[in-house]
Amino acid sequence: MTNAFDDATRAAVLAHMNDDHPADSLLIVRAFGRDDAVSAAMTGFDSEGGDWVATDAGGRDVVVRVPRPAGAISERREVRREIVALYDEACARRGETPRPH
Repeated sequence: MTNAFDDATRAAVLAHMNDDHPADSLLIVRAFGRDDAVSAAMTGFDSEGGDWVATDAGGRDVVVRVPRPAGAISERREVRREIVALYDEACARRGETPRPH
């Protein structure tokens, strides 16, 4: 795991995603390999991708790693752009209309 982000940045992004965007996390997890997920929480991220824990209907937790669509990033300002890109790609894969950003 390549890490270009400090602890405060990681904590802020994770809190924002898990507090404000749990449905987006679930959509991303379902679109990128865990169609059976009933809930998801973002647990980490680094320069190359994001990590979520998905829970299936049976209560089993699975780690889901999703690579960055545009490749590795290194700056804090790029994090939002890349998570929005993951959301947009997840919407496309699932046939859903993304909300405006």
